[in-house]
Amino acid sequence: MTQFQLFDSVKLKEAIPLTEGGTAAVDTPGTVVEVFNQGEAYMVELFGAWVKMTSDGCFMPAHPNEDGAFMETVGVETVSPQQLRLVKPAQETVGVRARLLAILETLPDPLLAEVQDFAEFLQQKQQHS
Repeated sequence: MTQFQLFDSVKLKEAIPLTEGGTAAVDTPGTVVEVFNQGEAYMVELFGAWVKMTSDGCFMPAHPNEDGAFMETVGVETVSPQQLRLVKPAQETVGVRARLLAILETLPDPLLAEVQDFAEFLQQKQQHS
């Protein structure tokens, strides 16, 4: 089974129905936003076309390089690993802080306490140098 990580960039390998209606086509890009049951399923935010917001609050098509342009979210869906292909792993797309926060969300309290102790040790070490 392919294991994806939080914030991995992915694309759909097959079309899937969207909860709010419509269908996300093959090759629809997305980002893994939650991992279920150690990778048995993933919640993926799926993206559509590049758009930007007009002054009256509507979306209009945009070029990726335009100021204020972003990819419109078409849905947030639960998918199986067989329905996804990796485009770019999270370590290439998000910073260390975001990856660390994602890891911290999965740790039980006793391990979080150990991470806190180590982080405080590093903080004190930095302050003394």
